[in-house]
Amino acid sequence: MEWQNRRRALARGHVTRRLAGATCALFALALTALLTVGLAHAPEPTVSAAQSQDFTGQWLVEYRTDEGKTSLTLSHRETRRDASGGEHINDWNTTRNVAPEYLRGLTPEQANSAAGTNVRFEVRRDAGTFVCEGWFRQGKGSGHFSFVPDQGFAAELSRRGIGSPDTRQLFALARADVGLDLVDELKSQGYERPALEQLVRMGDHGVRADYARGLGSLGYRLGTIEELVRMRDHGVSLDYIRAMREAGFNDLTAGQLLRARDHGVSATFIRELQAAGFRTDSIEGLVRIRDHGVSAGFIKAMRAEGYDSLTLEEFVRMRDHGVTAEYVRALRDLGYTRLPAETLVRMRDHGVTADFIRQVKSRTSTTLTPDELIRMRDRGSF
Repeated sequence: MEWQNRRRALARGHVTRRLAGATCALFALALTALLTVGLAHAPEPTVSAAQSQDFTGQWLVEYRTDEGKTSLTLSHRETRRDASGGEHINDWNTTRNVAPEYLRGLTPEQANSAAGTNVRFEVRRDAGTFVCEGWFRQGKGSGHFSFVPDQGFAAELSRRGIGSPDTRQLFALARADVGLDLVDELKSQGYERPALEQLVRMGDHGVRADYARGLGSLGYRLGTIEELVRMRDHGVSLDYIRAMREAGFNDLTAGQLLRARDHGVSATFIRELQAAGFRTDSIEGLVRIRDHGVSAGFIKAMRAEGYDSLTLEEFVRMRDHGVTAEYVRALRDLGYTRLPAETLVRMRDHGVTADFIRQVKSRTSTTLTPDELIRMRDRGSF
């Protein structure tokens, strides 16, 4: 398409604003002292502030050819004033693993330079191009970028009835790597056509085409964009859904996935319970167990104290009433061993602690029963 073909021409014609050497050095210090020295030699940017409208920022790259990918971080600070003159500062940081060739114009020789070298490369996305300049040495680099919006992409969004984005919106879409593939994916799955702000919101919350496509392939076509954003925002990733299926939960609704994720029910948690001999086929049951703090570690610790024949509900009741392995050991050290689970719960509920028992023992040579201790505690005899 014409808007895609013009992207390189737009990128070439930019002029980046002049950046203070002190700012470069301060930013590079956050990466390594080595890069601090390198940035002092970075070339002067060539895009004017007027053209980029201050949509500039900083980049960090860790070039990992042994893994076949590269870590790219883009950072931007925007200062805006509201109608009353109040200042608002927004800091954005996005990190993604990308293929080395994604950084167009950066060669392996430059990235792995032993002595260090100035670099210039581009990160191209549908909404615009990040033109990056800085310094690389031994697989690590940092510097500054200027954003060049793609007006052809803006025109395409307008043609599709989504709206005419301004530079700020194009920057937000490029930063989140949201492009026409997401728009096309939403249409193919029967979602409503997104408004421009909805598209920006999806990008801000990490909803890209691969996420929408993955959900669809797993059988989740949620109907509304807000539901799609909510799933992503609550951490219901594609990997989470697949892991839950591997753990035996194949037919969870979107609502059940959200509830399980919000309450910390993971595939690991499920497998640990199964390894402990407990199988729960209900998400609500797992949520309840998780909410009451019953973990595989708690079960193991209690079993080590001799409570190896309790049901899952008994473990829940003990945990819910504050009966821990530490409490059991403290009572055991005072001569109270192999107490029934219900007795432990009653003692804990009535405030019979190890300190209270020691106080009683200091005043009497008689070993009192748990019921006697509970009555004394209730009456305030000590």
